[in-house]
Amino acid sequence: MSNTRSRLLIAVAAIVIGAGAAGGVGVVSAAANPMVGGAAMSSSKNIVANALNSKDHTTLVAAVKAAGLVDTLEGPGPFTVFAPTNEAFDKLPPGTVQTLVAPENKDMLTKILTYHVVPGHLTASDLKRMIAAGGGKAMLTTVEGEPLTVSEGGMGHLVLTDAKGGMSTITIANVMQSNGVIHVVDSVLMP
Repeated sequence: MSNTRSRLLIAVAAIVIGAGAAGGVGVVSAAANPMVGGAAMSSSKNIVANALNSKDHTTLVAAVKAAGLVDTLEGPGPFTVFAPTNEAFDKLPPGTVQTLVAPENKDMLTKILTYHVVPGHLTASDLKRMIAAGGGKAMLTTVEGEPLTVSEGGMGHLVLTDAKGGMSTITIANVMQSNGVIHVVDSVLMP
């Protein structure tokens, strides 16, 4: 990771660190939540507050801040967020993240990030029921407005197919938040 990118991510994380917890929609015990990025995820904290604790989501946190979406994702929701890891962002062509977080590209960054968010609280079990009811596929409408397809892949993993045909696998499901649920994904989805 370049020194410029590292400084940007650290600066953004420092700005966002004061994010407070939102009140209790769909709260489960913290013990039920999986660890993400080496950190415990608290079901009493909101999506942004938990993402700040994950060392695997520093790029996502920086992008959310650059897009001005912190207040939205701290809101009551509920939201289902498909959260790409740093490694997922690293799969993009070199320079893409730096270009997207530039102020002049805020609209495109916002479009990409809101494509990772679905209104409502959808657990992996909910998604599997939707897939079964849909004959092997479920269509979700993202906050961005375009559809996202969910299906079951090998070994029972849930796979997301974006509008461009790109695929991303849910690697950690059901990370409960005070304002929704996060599913960690291994690739960035493109509207």
